[in-house]
Amino acid sequence: MSEAAAASLTAPNAPSAHRRRVGSVTLAGARVVLALFLGFSAVAKLVAHASAVESFDRMGWGSGAMYAIGGLELAGALALLIPLLAGVAAIALVGLLAGASVVQLTLLDPPNAVMPALLVVLVVLIARDRRERTRELFALLRGQGRTARPEQS
Repeated sequence: MSEAAAASLTAPNAPSAHRRRVGSVTLAGARVVLALFLGFSAVAKLVAHASAVESFDRMGWGSGAMYAIGGLELAGALALLIPLLAGVAAIALVGLLAGASVVQLTLLDPPNAVMPALLVVLVVLIARDRRERTRELFALLRGQGRTARPEQS
């Protein structure tokens, strides 16, 4: 195959690879911003800020739920910043944010349901972008699980 023919075969992949890199960099920035957002939200719940207490009182949920959700938000925020855990964190945050959207729709302020719903889209994109690292994490966990068990004869 001539050099020109080989170049023409790889040329269409170059813009695609560039777009993927730009997308990954953009999502890496979004992970940091989302981690900060969730971190601030978590701290408000964990320190029982008046606004968080008032929201949980309006829902009829106790302070235990407030602390639990704050802990989940903080764990998700921190895990988003760890490359190997970011994909799993994003998957878990889909559930948390979908729940937040449903709670806003049914118990609190329906117009405020838009924000967590939009964040669900973002975390799905993050999970998709980090899918190779998530596979790597699961392979690592499976490998450790096999080596930790004693051999049976």
